[in-house]
Amino acid sequence: MTKEQLQKLEADLWRAADNLRANSDLKASEYSTPVLGLIFLKFADNKFKQHEKAIHRDFLVFKDTRMEKSLADIAIEKCGFYLPDHARYDYLLNLEDSKDIAKSIKEAMKAIEEYKPELQGVLPQDEYFRLTRSAQNKGIPKELLRTFNDIPQDASGDIFGQIYEYFLAEFALSEGQGGGEFFTPRSVVKLMVEIIEPHGGKVYDPACGSAGMFVQSAQFIEQHRHDANHANDGDIYVYGQEKTLETVKLAKMNLAVNGLRGTIMQANSYYEDPHNSFGQFDYVMANPPFNVDDVSLASVENDRRFNTYGIPRNKSKAKKGEEGKDVAADRKLTQ
Repeated sequence: MTKEQLQKLEADLWRAADNLRANSDLKASEYSTPVLGLIFLKFADNKFKQHEKAIHRDFLVFKDTRMEKSLADIAIEKCGFYLPDHARYDYLLNLEDSKDIAKSIKEAMKAIEEYKPELQGVLPQDEYFRLTRSAQNKGIPKELLRTFNDIPQDASGDIFGQIYEYFLAEFALSEGQGGGEFFTPRSVVKLMVEIIEPHGGKVYDPACGSAGMFVQSAQFIEQHRHDANHANDGDIYVYGQEKTLETVKLAKMNLAVNGLRGTIMQANSYYEDPHNSFGQFDYVMANPPFNVDDVSLASVENDRRFNTYGIPRNKSKAKKGEEGKDVAADRKLTQ
């Protein structure tokens, strides 16, 4: 798929999805998570479908031998996902209109989580009932399934990653100031990554939002692997924390769609340090919350992550000789 084709696909998908919301009584904040969940479902189904023949072949080859494995185990080894029949995209797409689509999508998400422990509790489920809370909205889940079925079956994880990021950006714009809590503009993220040049290793973001810093870091490594000096660069393992559970879920889905390994935890960076982060990471990047006034000094004054002036020092978390970068616009941080 060319860059122009992808841009058209992104715009067409967003226009169709946003038109559905515009003709409903749903707020953008109520709509974003279930929509992103369906993009993830289409991604998982595409990936499973691309390996499906090989999965069934191996199952039959090793059946009734000492090497016999379940379909689920083989699928996880080959593509990272196992989707039983009731979790398949086509199954949901072809359900009769009289069926409870929201309930069926919830069951599909539960099935994916069952075979993917790192996604336990991450995928949207009850959110689909919210989409159908009124008669006016009843058809939205089915229409969304039809919309995202336009994503080609041979679309790679890279394509889905870009579509997911595109929708994150559009939802952030729709939600106004609140959207900035989970999304940093791609141009800002790219600039920070280009400055730090994370050529593999451990990357930390103490206010990770929807994980855009991590995705851009992985893309940076891939783009520079053709350089002689960086041909042997390793992959990254990412560590993040985010205080809002809903945003943690968006971030974990983003990692999965982009094929990134990492650990993201729900925590308030001011008071909590679940990664025991002091001096642990090769690179640190952050776009921390701006204009936060109600921070308890007594709770952090003895925390070694903070210097004499109360400013979080990214270099305290980076290993000696490595890099840290943040964005800071708050007057208290810049005085």
